[in-house]
Amino acid sequence: MKSFREAAESRDGAALEALLADDVVFSSPVAHKPYPGKAITAAILRGVLRVFEDFRYEREIVSADGRDHALMFRAAVAGREVHGCDFLHLNDDGLVDDLTVMVRPLSAANALAAAMAAQFERIEREASEAGRPS
Repeated sequence: MKSFREAAESRDGAALEALLADDVVFSSPVAHKPYPGKAITAAILRGVLRVFEDFRYEREIVSADGRDHALMFRAAVAGREVHGCDFLHLNDDGLVDDLTVMVRPLSAANALAAAMAAQFERIEREASEAGRPS
């Protein structure tokens, strides 16, 4: 999905959020349970943008119907090179309703887990604030 790829590579959290369905489910490479909802998913993605360095997609694989995308990426976290893949599913409106991320090697996944744990209080606060009526 070109727009998701461009938003991630340009580190545009607002553009990423605009591509998410309200009922999106995010499955993290380092958390046991999935995170349902746009507010928490967008906050997590902003956290990832803060911890990933030198992020770039290298390849995209798309299903025949165009609703499933695998975006292979490389980045660095705390000096560890990360190889990963974002698996996206698009709903009938073309918005991401399922996002699963996988990363390797284990040392990079551990570095990512530690970096995201350090961000998680902020992530939860951002998600909570986004869910409040203005």
